[in-house]
Amino acid sequence: MLFYNNNNALHVNEKDKPSRKKPMFPISEGLRQYLKDHGREVKLPVSYRDLLRFTYSISLKDKEGKETFWETVVYDMREWDFIRDGLIKIYAILKTEGDFTFTKHLDVARIDYCTFGNSNPFRIRIVNKFNDNYDHYYIKIADASRVYGLELEHVLSPNRITFLTNNSTLVEEHIPGIPGDVFIKQYLDDAMTNKIRFAKEFVKFNERCFVRLLGDMRSYNFVVDITPDIEDFQYRIRAVDFDQQSYEGKKNLYLPQFFKENYPLVQLTLKHLNRDSIEQYQTEERTLMAFRLTSARYRVKEILDIMIRDRISTPEKVNELKDEMGKLYSGNPNFARCVSMGQLVKETLKQVLRKNLLMIPKIQSKHAD
Repeated sequence: MLFYNNNNALHVNEKDKPSRKKPMFPISEGLRQYLKDHGREVKLPVSYRDLLRFTYSISLKDKEGKETFWETVVYDMREWDFIRDGLIKIYAILKTEGDFTFTKHLDVARIDYCTFGNSNPFRIRIVNKFNDNYDHYYIKIADASRVYGLELEHVLSPNRITFLTNNSTLVEEHIPGIPGDVFIKQYLDDAMTNKIRFAKEFVKFNERCFVRLLGDMRSYNFVVDITPDIEDFQYRIRAVDFDQQSYEGKKNLYLPQFFKENYPLVQLTLKHLNRDSIEQYQTEERTLMAFRLTSARYRVKEILDIMIRDRISTPEKVNELKDEMGKLYSGNPNFARCVSMGQLVKETLKQVLRKNLLMIPKIQSKHAD
């Protein structure tokens, strides 16, 4: 996809934006079996439905005293002991594969509930009673779109993700980083920020999202992880919301560069990177994705075969996206034959990564010699 030829939403039709309310898609039998086979489906002591039994909630404010989208929930004491014990055990299952040895010095410091967006997640804060160090994880409704998004992120991106399912409950680890919208406001223009390195990462992130059709990466749906490096910093942009995995019909909604919320990042990129550099970084990311795809080929094939048979969007959106992708890759007639989002993801991976996949055996052979 040509980064420098695609306008941001500030300059085009404002109607091109994600659906306001995406429906939840249940986990199919095939996907459930896949989750069991790969250790994702486990028995959990507390469910999403259990957490809905709170008595009242208090609006949660940030450090500056401003209202957030989160509310801290409070439970009746008759419910609390059961919920507290179960949430500590879930943390142990998530972090130590069910070793409860350390749970005696853990406690639930707070449970927050978010009514914004599609997932209405609970955020659990676990605290170490010895040193007050805390960690978070999330409990959400197990939506098939989100599960496919998490799994594709795990195998195709540079990041590994731990998540668990149990019937209609999904547990996700916390992904640390500075929220994208906060980074734009507070860090983007900072003298310490390496603008060129960050622009490079935004191009690579843009490419990753489009190749695997992860949508709605507006600035508040990703975080920026900053790592000190020799004489400077490195940046990694990580998606944190996988609700819009292969749901929308417009191809631009799978390009972070398109959203008006990300316009400062587009401006930064076009200011500091020329066309050749952008193409170089896109090629680098495709090559890395091709290596990941090769090393996890059987797992990727398994999840895509299930996804192809699954329903995670509407027929109208599937038809719209296959038409747009067919026009984008006019020399490839296979997009016109796609009847599911899974097929579109598979065909996009083949289309974009084909050249890089063909090069890998040559690279490996050269190193072997």
